[in-house]
Amino acid sequence: MTGFILRRIAATIPVLLIVAILVFLMLRLTPGDPAAIIAGDAASEENIRQIRENLGLERPLPVQFGIWFGNLLRGELGESYFFKMQVTELIAQRLEPTFALAAMTIVVTVLIAVPLGVIAAWRHGGWLDRALMGFSVLGFSIPVFVLGYLLIWLVSIRLGWLPVQGYSRIADGLWPFLKHLILPSIALSVIYIALIARVTRAAVAEVLTEDYVRTARAKGLPEKRVLIRHALANAAVPIVTVIGIGIALLIGGVVVTETVFGIPGLGRLTVDAVLARDFPTIQGVILFFSFAYVLINLLVDLSYLLFDPRIRY
Repeated sequence: MTGFILRRIAATIPVLLIVAILVFLMLRLTPGDPAAIIAGDAASEENIRQIRENLGLERPLPVQFGIWFGNLLRGELGESYFFKMQVTELIAQRLEPTFALAAMTIVVTVLIAVPLGVIAAWRHGGWLDRALMGFSVLGFSIPVFVLGYLLIWLVSIRLGWLPVQGYSRIADGLWPFLKHLILPSIALSVIYIALIARVTRAAVAEVLTEDYVRTARAKGLPEKRVLIRHALANAAVPIVTVIGIGIALLIGGVVVTETVFGIPGLGRLTVDAVLARDFPTIQGVILFFSFAYVLINLLVDLSYLLFDPRIRY
């Protein structure tokens, strides 16, 4: 088991290194000059050249990468060109809204999707099963931003139940915190509910055909115990896998959702940094998201040890 864990952890190192190289090159080779954006429309060529020298953009790419990667190993992501502060501090300021939105979304998703999938598999071919399949198609078909604007129009503008946009920190009170996250989390969770519920249904339906499930039923065990202790437990590996993939995919959904609902998180920061050609901030946010993605996949791999003892060997 220890060897399995060490191999998984070691496999993340080259992945993060490749991501760092690709992010650095991708931003440096795309069209656009951050020095010209910083200088403004009225700046002269001399002013732009001076800014480029101060930012180190005149140096060869290998030199720029060496300096940047050395700072990265020390935990320094540089100073934002646009926001005029350290990128690490900027990410720390924007982390709470993004984490809160992602956490609430995944909690809502799992609490709804897994029971729906189990019940649909139990009632295979029934009306609930067909309704779940229809919901899955609908959930995959509606973009997050379209659903977000529909929810804003109906719930916030027409009914006036919840705020249109904005964010309230948890320190300002639990209800203000929650009411600003309800609509974004619903808009973001629909597609993941459809995905996880469908995979749960397929995995549990397959397990329900196994001999040990028929034996458990023949022994007179309650159906609830059969579904949870025998079917769901043995179908946990693919379900946990797709939940982990869903959490990782939240990275892309958060960018769109935070923009629609005006949430000042890392997704909104990414959009602002891209528009301003703020290299340090873009690199820092992408690396943070990449680290989170790799960490989530690592935790999912390690969780297999709990659900399938054979993996330990």
